[in-house]
Amino acid sequence: RPMVDVSKWPLFSLLSAEELATVRQACVLHPPVAITNLYLVFAFGMNSSSCLGTGDSVSTIVPKKLDFLRGKKVTSLSYGSGPHILLATEDGQLFAWGHNAYSQLGNGTTNQGLTPLLVTASPQNKKVREVACGSHHSMALTLDGEVFAWGYNNCGQIGSGSTANQPHPRKVTGCLQGKTVAGITCGQTSSMALIDNGEVYGWGYNGNGQLGIGNNGNQLTPCRLAALQGLCMQQVIAGNSHCLALTDEGLLYAWGANTYGQLGTGNKSNHLSPVLIMADKERIVEVAACHSTHTSAAKTQSGQVYMWGQCRGQSIVMPHLTHFTTTDDVFACFATPSVMWRLMSMEHDDFMTVGEALRKEFDSPETGDLKFSVDGKCIHVHKAVLKIRCEHFRSMFRSQWTEDQQDVIEIGQFSYPVYRSFLQFLYTDTVDLPPEDAIGLLDLATSYCENRLKRLCQQIIKRGINVENAFTLLSAAIRYDAEDLEVFCFRFCVNHLTQVTQTGAFWQVDGAMLKEFISKASRCGAFKN
Repeated sequence: RPMVDVSKWPLFSLLSAEELATVRQACVLHPPVAITNLYLVFAFGMNSSSCLGTGDSVSTIVPKKLDFLRGKKVTSLSYGSGPHILLATEDGQLFAWGHNAYSQLGNGTTNQGLTPLLVTASPQNKKVREVACGSHHSMALTLDGEVFAWGYNNCGQIGSGSTANQPHPRKVTGCLQGKTVAGITCGQTSSMALIDNGEVYGWGYNGNGQLGIGNNGNQLTPCRLAALQGLCMQQVIAGNSHCLALTDEGLLYAWGANTYGQLGTGNKSNHLSPVLIMADKERIVEVAACHSTHTSAAKTQSGQVYMWGQCRGQSIVMPHLTHFTTTDDVFACFATPSVMWRLMSMEHDDFMTVGEALRKEFDSPETGDLKFSVDGKCIHVHKAVLKIRCEHFRSMFRSQWTEDQQDVIEIGQFSYPVYRSFLQFLYTDTVDLPPEDAIGLLDLATSYCENRLKRLCQQIIKRGINVENAFTLLSAAIRYDAEDLEVFCFRFCVNHLTQVTQTGAFWQVDGAMLKEFISKASRCGAFKN
C-alpha cells in the first residue's frame, strides 16, 4: 500500500487519530518533527535554530501551521545537522529555513531563518525537483538535471574547486558539465551525484574513503567512481561517512567508513573502493542510509528488510534479516538518532484491507442485511459476517432462521452498550468498554462460549479495578466462572480490606457480600498477619 505507517515513530503519538488520518507526508528530523498535510504544512517538536520554521525559537508538541507554505505540495525535503531544512514543492520552488551559520540557506547571509524563505537568487529561476543536505551544506537538483550547491565548504563539498564557503547556490560543473544528473545525496561533509547513464560522481571529504575513488584524499570537484565502470547504478545513498549503491540488476555495493559495520562486509575495516555485499541474497530493490546515522538498510524483491551498522548502540557487521516491511521502520526503531532517511509519503487512496473494510461497514444501514433491536435501538449487521465469526450465530441461523422471518432480532437479556460492543468485536477483534460494562460483556461471552472475548473482558476488568468497584467485579468473576479474574479481584479486596481495617477508614459495601467475603478470606488464611 502507498500509505506508510508512522506508528513506530513515538512523536506521532502526540497526534489524535483524526489528525493522523489527514497526514499525507512526514519527515522526522533530529531533534524536531516536520509533518505535512495535503497542501497544508505543519511542524512540531524541538525548535533548535528555529528549524520548525514557525517564526520563533519556541519548541512545541502541538503542530503549528507554516502559513508561508500554504497551498504548496511538497515533493522533496532534507535536513542538516544544525539543523537547517530544505524543501522543494511540486511547482519547482525551493524553500529553506533554520540554522544558517555557513550560509546553507543560500540567501547570502548567515542570519538564522525563522520561517521558510524562498531561495530566489539562484538556481537562476530553474525548477527544483530534489534537495539534499549534508551537515552544513546544501544541494538542489533541477528538473533539467543540473546540480547546485552552497553553504559550508571546508572539505570541498560544494564542488567549486576551493574550500571557501558558498553563500548562494552555485552550479556544480567540472566532470558534471554536460551530464544529466538523476539523483543527489549528501554525507556529513561529502556530496554524491548519480548520472542518468548510471555513473556515480563524488566530491568533498574523503577521509574514510566515502567517495569510493580508491584513496582517502578530499576532492574539491566531482570525481567519477572508476571502480563502478561497466555497472549501471539506479540508486545511490550516503550515510554519515559511508555510501551504498544499487545497480539496475539488484546488486548492492558499499564503501567508506565501517566503524560500526555499516558496510555489511562482516568486519569493521573501511573500504576506499566499492565492494559487493549481500551477493548471496535475492535481488535488492531499495537501499537506505542517512547522513546523521551510521545505519544501513535494504529491501529485497520479495519484501524482506535487512539492517546493519549502528543499531541501537550495537554494531551489526552483517546484514540482519528483520520482521519489518519497510526500510523506514529500521530507522524508526534502530537508528541513532531515530530519524527518517527520506520524506515518507502517505498518500491515502481508496484501497482498504479486509479488516478495514469490515470495521467500516459495522452498523451500516446501507449494507447490513440484519438488525438487532436492543433497548429500542437498532444495530445493523451482516449475517455472513456473524456466521463466519461466531458459532452461536452459525447454529442459530442453521436451526432457527428462515428467509421468511423478519430481519430484526429482539435482544432483552443484555444492554445496548454490551450487545453493540459484542457485535463490534466480531468486526474488529477489539473491545472498548469501562470495567462495569465489561462485566455484562463477560456474561455474554460466557453464554455464547466466546473464550477470546472472555479473556479480553477479564483484562479490561483487571485494568479498571478500584476500591469503589472491587466487590462488584469480584462478584461478577465468581458468577461467570472466571477463575483467574476471581483470584485477582480476591487479592485486591483482601489487600484493601486489610488497609481499611488498619486505617479505620469506612468502606461501604453490601453487608451480605462482605460477610461472605470475610468468611472465605478467613478460611483461606488471608488474615494471618
